[in-house]
Parts: sequence; structure tokens; C-alpha cells
Amino acid sequence: MPTRDTPWPGGTPNWVDISVPDVDAALAFYGAVLGWSFVDTGPDYGNYQMCRIGENNAAGIGPQQSPDQPIAWLVYLATNDADGTAKLIADNGGTVVWGPEDIGDVGRIAVAVDSTGGSFGVFQGKQAVGLDIYNEPGALVWEDCQLTDPEAGKAFYAAVFGFGYEKVPNAPDDYAGFTVNGEVAGGIGPIMGAPEGTPSHWLAYFSVADVDAAVAAAQAGGGGVVMPPENTPFGRIGVLTDPFGAAFGVHGEVTAE
Repeated sequence: MPTRDTPWPGGTPNWVDISVPDVDAALAFYGAVLGWSFVDTGPDYGNYQMCRIGENNAAGIGPQQSPDQPIAWLVYLATNDADGTAKLIADNGGTVVWGPEDIGDVGRIAVAVDSTGGSFGVFQGKQAVGLDIYNEPGALVWEDCQLTDPEAGKAFYAAVFGFGYEKVPNAPDDYAGFTVNGEVAGGIGPIMGAPEGTPSHWLAYFSVADVDAAVAAAQAGGGGVVMPPENTPFGRIGVLTDPFGAAFGVHGEVTAE
């Protein structure tokens, strides 16, 4: 089981969370779809829920702070200097919309928008590293940075986080893997499979033991299907929405069809 207890390299996706108008409904939905258990961090942290696989933190779910707050999964990128990263964001055409701010002794975080309008988080871990587990059922397994202007976005993330880029075999020419210290950490490219006019965004994929079962559980729990389960060169993939409309992907092994 891949777990981690040391800080993630700068630029690596190291946390993912969502704010929703009905936390209890979200826990019921994601518990059924992704197999999570939950730990309430208490009133000092706004009753933010840690989504667990065993004893390991895989994601977070919290209450929506205002009715106009977007309901979407937010992918955070690691940094060892949140304030320095915030300055780089502003210097390269992005906008810091919140923070950087300390979350107790857990870490220092910020929420930002890249130069193409895509939202993401910045997480400088202190007592926490962010994701304790990855590439396991229920854990984050991949992230797509889907942008209205991929070339502008690539320049932004290279300047702020030092991303490198490399071609992905069997992927479209305008899609690339982004690398951190030479290791592929996710994908970046144009918006794919979304309605016309969809803005730039990050799409988080979670590993599941059975993609079709996860899709069925999502539908039974009031979610929707953006992309039905499909075998690809990269595994079996589906894209779903939760009952609040937030999109996420599920990934598993290729199956016989």
C-alpha cells in the first residue's frame, strides 16, 4: 500500500478537497462510491472531515463557506514556501483568491487561479504532509489540468512550480504529462469531454477496485455520469458528478467488455 509520511516535492499534487452545502449527504455518497470512512476534525477546524482509507488521509470534505462558493474538487500543489509561491502566482498572471493562511499546525495553504482561469490550491505541510496514501483504491491516482489555453497554462505552471513536460504515449499531441523532478505527476492539456464553454479546471481521479461498481454506486446515490466506464490505454476510466454537480474521475484495471 503506497503511503507517505514525508513532505511531497514542490509542485506535486499533495491534497484534494471539496466544500459542499450538505456534508452528511456528501459523506454518504463518497463513502458508498469510494469506500471512505470519515474523521471529524472538530469545531476548531470547521468540522472538516478527513476522508480515510484505514488510518490514512486520502481527501477532505468540508462545509461550503458561502452560497456562491464553487462546488468542485480542489487539487492542491505542494510547496515549501506558500508565501513565495503566492508571489510567483501573481507575477505570472495568476490570482491568489485566499491566503496564504495557517491552518493550525497542519500547514499553510492558499487558493489561487492560474493564468487561464483554473482554480487550484497550494499546500505547505507542517505537521501534515497532505496525502498519506496514493494509487490505492479510494486514493488519488491521477490529476488532469484541463485548460482553455494549454500553452499559456504550461508556461504558468512551469514558471510557478517548475513543471517539465513530456509526451504521453497513446495520448493526443496537445496533451502532455507534467513532471516534478523528472517524474510524471499528472497531465495537462485542453478541456476534454466537457460541455462547450467549460472553464479551465483540474480534474481529480480516484482509484477504485471496480470502476463499474463505483459508477453504479454513484448513480444510486444521486450522482451523474459524464463519461461511462471505458477501457483505455491507461486503464478503465469513468467520469462522474456527485449530487452537487462536482466532477471527478474513477480509475481501475481494464476489464473484459
